Amino acid sequence: MLPLSRIDAFSPVERRSAGALLRARATRCEDVLYLDSGRVALGIREAQGGLRHRLGMVQGPAWLDAAFVLRGRHCSLDMVAEGAVQLRRVALGTFEAGLQGLPPLLRGLVDDMARAYCEQTDLAISRLLQDAEGRCAQWLLQHAQVAPGGGLQVLLGERKRLIAAQLGIAPETFSRALRRLRDQGLIAGKGNQLKLPQPEGLRELAGHFP
Repeated sequence: MLPLSRIDAFSPVERRSAGALLRARATRCEDVLYLDSGRVALGIREAQGGLRHRLGMVQGPAWLDAAFVLRGRHCSLDMVAEGAVQLRRVALGTFEAGLQGLPPLLRGLVDDMARAYCEQTDLAISRLLQDAEGRCAQWLLQHAQVAPGGGLQVLLGERKRLIAAQLGIAPETFSRALRRLRDQGLIAGKGNQLKLPQPEGLRELAGHFP
């Protein structure tokens, strides 16, 4: 795609230690990361910095986020160094110039592979979020009480980060799951008091909950 000699010429070596965040998810790539050596874990981070969900690993030499750049989209994964790594940041213009030199058939193949990689990544993340929604649905049903005016409600007596810890998910994942449940009409209300207008829907989402 881009000759290593050009990468060496246009991009100095950058050394990072174990645990370093090389690329954060939901951010637009201002350059393209090329991993000279070392290992990088791919996944979704916790608020504290470690990976809550691990979705893969890259061993250098390899491109880290080229697929997202090729598709013109934000990075979907957190990329964290596993041990010492050596990498280079390739300017977008330099990267695009290297692509322009590819034969049309090969460029089409590269684009197809990038699209497939991004689609598989989106699917994996979607399944993680669905799993989080199921855990939240189960927790809500387990803590449901009869509301004064009828129906069911849940009073959040703990901080959301503590509830998230009980569910084995990151606090931001818990917040996203509640937001999606609200969008589906399965929960309502604000603050610490949540109404459950469709408990059957929550039971279906929870799966094995009796």
